Amino acid sequence: MNISIKKQKGAFALSPVGAACAVLLVASVNVMAQEAQTVTVTGIRKGIEDAISVKKNSDQIVEAVSAEDIGKLPDTSIAESLARLPGVSAQRTAGGRASAISIRGLSPDFSTATLNGREQVSTGDSRGVEFDQYPSELLSGAVVYKTPDAGLIGQGLAGTIDLRTVRPLDFSARTVAINARKQRLGVGTDVTGTGSRFSLSYIDQFADRTIGVALGFARLDETGGAIQDNGDWGGGTTTYNGQTVNVINGFKGYTRQTKQTRDGAMASFQFKPNKDLSSTVDIFYSKFDQNQKSYGIEMGLNDSWVANDSFRDRPGSLINATVNNGTVTTGTFNNVRAVVRNEALGNKDKTSSIGWNTKWQATEKLQLIADLSYSKAKRDAFNLESYAGTATNGPGTTPLVGNITYTQGSFKLDSSLNYADRSIVKLTDVQGWSCCGDEQPGYSKLPTIRDDIKAARLDGKYALPEGGIFSDLSVGLNLSDRQKTKDTLEGYLWLKGTNGALYQNGEMPGSGVGIAGGTGLQIATFDVLAALGSVFEVGGRSTPDIVNKSWQVKEKMTTAYAKLDIDTTAGSLPLRGNIGVQMVGTDQSSTAFTTNRVLSGDDKLAGLPVSYTSGTTYTDVLPSMNLIGDLGNGYTMRLGLGKQMARPTMNDMRSARAVSIGSSGQDAGRFTGSGGTPDLKPFRATAIDVSFEKYFGNAAYVGVAAFHKDLSSYVVNYTNRAFDFKNFVSADYLAAAIAAGKVTDTIGTFTSPINGKGGSIDGVELSASLPLKQVAGFLDGFGIQASYSGTTSSISLPDTTGNNSGASMPLPGLSRDVYGLTVYYEKNGFSARVAGRERSDFVGEIADNFAQRQLTYIKGETVVDLQLGYEIQSGPAKGLGLLLQVNNLTDAKYVEYRGAYKKPTSINKEIKYGKTILAGVNYKF
Repeated sequence: MNISIKKQKGAFALSPVGAACAVLLVASVNVMAQEAQTVTVTGIRKGIEDAISVKKNSDQIVEAVSAEDIGKLPDTSIAESLARLPGVSAQRTAGGRASAISIRGLSPDFSTATLNGREQVSTGDSRGVEFDQYPSELLSGAVVYKTPDAGLIGQGLAGTIDLRTVRPLDFSARTVAINARKQRLGVGTDVTGTGSRFSLSYIDQFADRTIGVALGFARLDETGGAIQDNGDWGGGTTTYNGQTVNVINGFKGYTRQTKQTRDGAMASFQFKPNKDLSSTVDIFYSKFDQNQKSYGIEMGLNDSWVANDSFRDRPGSLINATVNNGTVTTGTFNNVRAVVRNEALGNKDKTSSIGWNTKWQATEKLQLIADLSYSKAKRDAFNLESYAGTATNGPGTTPLVGNITYTQGSFKLDSSLNYADRSIVKLTDVQGWSCCGDEQPGYSKLPTIRDDIKAARLDGKYALPEGGIFSDLSVGLNLSDRQKTKDTLEGYLWLKGTNGALYQNGEMPGSGVGIAGGTGLQIATFDVLAALGSVFEVGGRSTPDIVNKSWQVKEKMTTAYAKLDIDTTAGSLPLRGNIGVQMVGTDQSSTAFTTNRVLSGDDKLAGLPVSYTSGTTYTDVLPSMNLIGDLGNGYTMRLGLGKQMARPTMNDMRSARAVSIGSSGQDAGRFTGSGGTPDLKPFRATAIDVSFEKYFGNAAYVGVAAFHKDLSSYVVNYTNRAFDFKNFVSADYLAAAIAAGKVTDTIGTFTSPINGKGGSIDGVELSASLPLKQVAGFLDGFGIQASYSGTTSSISLPDTTGNNSGASMPLPGLSRDVYGLTVYYEKNGFSARVAGRERSDFVGEIADNFAQRQLTYIKGETVVDLQLGYEIQSGPAKGLGLLLQVNNLTDAKYVEYRGAYKKPTSINKEIKYGKTILAGVNYKF
């Protein structure tokens, strides 16, 4: 195995935005020479000051977001709120909304998410929580822990995100809040969408404030704009006028429109009969349905591979080209058989969580805490594809083909055929994508994911005698049982009544016509979901690749910890913090299938799949220390030390194994295969964090932090060319393969995730929050928040795809630069806020056409949001507020490049989301 380790230079070179943030940090220290006066604040400033207070008083290095009032976090989901915190960034979903969260530029799988301290499940096929399923209106805030703490259960390598709901007995009186929004989506695209948001929160106290109740409901209902999704098929070479020239292999352009409905509910019940006993039950529920209709066109231009097909035997050739330095800048390909695609895809997600926490002050010094929780999630997904184009009539016939003219750097195309003409375009297997004697005018994928966590926790805290170094001793035990299952069903969409017979052509249903993304081409469109049963029927399909997408992973975690809280002095320096250790015992296993491919090389199973279960047990010892020194006059120094881990992704832990026989290259005549690794160990690191902060009461702060993580273990795909398949091929299969001359023994090539060793992650963070009144009195009401995070890694993961030997890529999810800048104004009921967030290019994870996780380069982006508001301060309408928001103000596109192991050159996907404009009303009484 060859693991490339290289040091990246220029790690912290700042862009102009970053330089501005740095200047702000320095300036804020110079101009704010006096402490801010303590005053009562509301609105935006209240949310900011509450978050600063959490950061200031924490024993760890944290970032926090706090609602300015109940139900008034300004974002559609908590993901957007988190993405504005220092060192935190987001990856947008297909609908343009922030969903996956990265801390310090690292992949979402390096972090964990908790709700009121309890680890949460996810609806994806890994651990990363999709935060857009958590309505911001139902949360009081969130804390991002960047340093480890022995008492923090389920902590990640990059950090831990704890979402928090309200506690009704923390409120002084009954409170009711109503929020309503109307919105316009996709503004700036060809077709705009509409939507609405509504939330209602109720908080009350009863029985002389011994019982508290908090209830909340939030609904999102929107139909997005018609977004354009464009891309190419990468570059290749062809012959033109006797010379080899560089040319685009093909184009694709889609128009997609998504309808989303999300219903979220929250309930909290508190019982506190006296000062020594408190019991709280929390319930959270989210139902998120996302349905997308999509239509577009794909066309292979440089498609010489069809020359060997018995009836699709007219590969395109380049004519009328303009060549500049060996590259075709404009040109026409003839014999193009484009595929017109109509699709229906979506998810139906349900997430729920319930927890019961009881605190008992047993004696003056001893506190006992018991916590029971259960979290579950289910995703039912569907992806229906239909294919149409010029009719296929079998061998010996002359298919109708067209010419396509293109210009380099543009998705605009000119076609000699009218793909909106239903007399030309038919439902058919245009490019011969089917196999094994079947016709494939469509395809269906129906994955289902289930995730469950049951946990029980018991903690004890004992107050130690005064006068010593340590103030409290805490011990605890947490038991959790997690089970995640992925089931995948796939099959052809056959024309009804044909049973998949070859060379069948069907009439295009409906009468719709649409523009295929940014290509400018009109195509015939229809509703695939509505056509299921009347036009299409599902033909079941079972292949090694499909069978191996289904798996189950189980984890039983036993976490015991002990922690000493520090409250002392070092000389005259007040010193607080904690020191402790966690012991985490893991018992993990996976059940999936081992499959063998038929000897002929067809995509069929050789015999029935064999269930295979494997796993391992291991124990991690994770010491940690957090020290906070009060330097006086608001200056604080923090030091965090500890060992951290992030458990491997569940898709990597699956025990699925697919075995076939190589037919070419160095794998010819050898068994080949791929799969997961059930005994995979976690990412592990030793970390040090240092932070220097200056606080001006709770009104403002400025901080600079640095961190270093020394990785002793990480996960990388590896190809073992001396793997023994004896446990994964049956005796009959082996005998048949040897008799047929396919193989000579059981040694072959197997690709799977393994644990690599060595490497480091380093970073710096700058952050500040500054009300500008402290700079000049005439700026009263204005304020600025700014942050910069720079992260580098010495780890480069080698390419194991076989497509680009010798190449490497950075750690998935790693953005070297992340910026945030918010400017706000609030006075006399008026408020305004402009917030921008930026992250540099990174390798992200996306789901491909086969519902598998794939790594790909994603272009960095800058997303800017605007919010304007007014709230009536007195009189009968006091508490009534009006709001206007514009999200994605600068219309930032999402750009995805092809591949992950080489410098991005070819755009695989380019999506224009447009702006979202919201107008609404808030009322609290």
